[in-house]
Amino acid sequence: QVQLVESGGGSVQAGGSLTLSCAASGITSSRYCMAWFRQPPGKQREGVVLADSYGGVRFGESDKGRFTISRDNAKNALYLRMNSLKPEDTAMYYCAADPSNLCSGFSTVNFRYWGQGTQVTVSS
Repeated sequence: QVQLVESGGGSVQAGGSLTLSCAASGITSSRYCMAWFRQPPGKQREGVVLADSYGGVRFGESDKGRFTISRDNAKNALYLRMNSLKPEDTAMYYCAADPSNLCSGFSTVNFRYWGQGTQVTVSS
């Protein structure tokens, strides 16, 4: 059974930082395209950043200079480091896995497995 479990969300003030974690089980995440999505209140889910199994990274519409995606293959984990957080970053953040080792893009239909999400709230 595949599970993706996010953690690390919370409430921070604008300008603060958070690191989200995604622990994968049932898959070898290093062989998957892995991504972070977010869904702000009342809005559609959007892609934040994705990483293919070869180290390629692609950012969505968010400010790419503030976010960093990384993997720890030994721990079968994915991380999202978020700096200089803004109130508009407030959202539920989801980890997702696409069985392709090369990412096809941010379409949610590409991603077979999803975590339950972790809430990030940024106050001004």
